[in-house]
Amino acid sequence: MRILLVEDSAIERRQIGRHLKEWNLEFVTAKDGVEAWSCLQGPDAPNLVLLDWMLPRLDGIELARKIRTLGANGIYIYTVMLTAKHKKQDLLTAMAAGADDYLAKPVDTSELKARILVAKRILDLHQSLRFAATHDFLTKLLNRAEILASLRRELSRGAREAKPVAIIMADVDNFKKVNDSLGHTVGDAVLKEVAERLKSDLRPYDLVGRYGGEEFLLVLPNCSLKVATRRADEIRNLVCKDAIVTTFATVPVTVSMGITAAEGTQDLAIEELLQQADKALYRAKENGRNCVQTLLARDQVSRRLQPTCG
Repeated sequence: MRILLVEDSAIERRQIGRHLKEWNLEFVTAKDGVEAWSCLQGPDAPNLVLLDWMLPRLDGIELARKIRTLGANGIYIYTVMLTAKHKKQDLLTAMAAGADDYLAKPVDTSELKARILVAKRILDLHQSLRFAATHDFLTKLLNRAEILASLRRELSRGAREAKPVAIIMADVDNFKKVNDSLGHTVGDAVLKEVAERLKSDLRPYDLVGRYGGEEFLLVLPNCSLKVATRRADEIRNLVCKDAIVTTFATVPVTVSMGITAAEGTQDLAIEELLQQADKALYRAKENGRNCVQTLLARDQVSRRLQPTCG
């Protein structure tokens, strides 16, 4: 949890900030609504706002309304309104604007700490619910809906900035045999370990999700087809380098990969891009598995990388 304290009084900023430091809480401050709004739109934005009602340039009520607009992007910011106003109608006004809680000034230290503890519980619950809604239960990777939504966002960004976006479709070879001969418990353990290996060597802004069954989708922003092909083969080698040890069996595992890319200037529908990657993956399977096959978008030129393990 990261706190933004929005208060135009330097004295009150210091007093409340001193308590936040004593409680070992991470926080930043803003002296008016405009500065606070800029902070909330930046990277690593705070998710709890202690918000003074009366502020220069942009008051607390208007800022609370703007904060609620961020919810359209799946962002939830818990807002506690701080004010000397005491009327019941003022409380209703603050809540209607989007505040989650209300604390009268002068701020009582115990009440402030209690409000922050409540906020933390609610934010933790929101985070866990959001994780459950966007991630696959078994592998903890992004689920199908979320990885496709992420791909749409990256394709849109790539088109705006004229930068390529590569995708890799990866499939665990002969996975049905693992389930049939060793059971679903071993199969689940294999999928979890493959997922860990797939994401272990990615860049911080690369994305990977479970596309379905034993199939995974990797999205590599600002990555050309040539670079993505090299990266895919490195990841493939990482997956097959060591057998997967489970409680019941040791299982050698390989993956086949199909790759394509949108080069930034191309207007490609997501369905077309996925179809190209799937077609490349099918060719990798046809060519003996445990290899990487590339297919240029709207092109039949392809290339196969020979496996170096398995």
